[in-house]
Amino acid sequence: MSKWSSYSYISDLVFRISLSLIFIVGGLGHFLRHHWMLQRLEGSPWIEWVLKIGSPSLLLWVSGAVMVVAGSALLLGLFTRLSALALFVTLVPITFVVHIAPDHVGPLLKNIAILGGLVHFFVTGAGNLSIDRYRRER
Repeated sequence: MSKWSSYSYISDLVFRISLSLIFIVGGLGHFLRHHWMLQRLEGSPWIEWVLKIGSPSLLLWVSGAVMVVAGSALLLGLFTRLSALALFVTLVPITFVVHIAPDHVGPLLKNIAILGGLVHFFVTGAGNLSIDRYRRER
């Protein structure tokens, strides 16, 4: 057993907090910088696909709401698996539409790493220091 094993209970908490902040801050950006994000989305080489799904503005509002709500739930370790799934399903189309474009390899790989983190929490749950764990033990 590694000397670091005794700290493993806190690693899920640190990972969950850092991952959730990406979504909370990013989701708030969908509201606070809506016009700028809409322009960026409209400049995507995949805008025709986005228009087939719906209004880009509405899609920004909805994805922002999902990111803030599910990101906050992930932060607290509340409905962690469901939150991770909602964030995963929201992030995949964003990754395709915004980051599969010329000169976006860095952001694309960042999103792939984030998707891996969401898979981790979907599979393992929130960890020891979470509302999910507290509710399960009661």
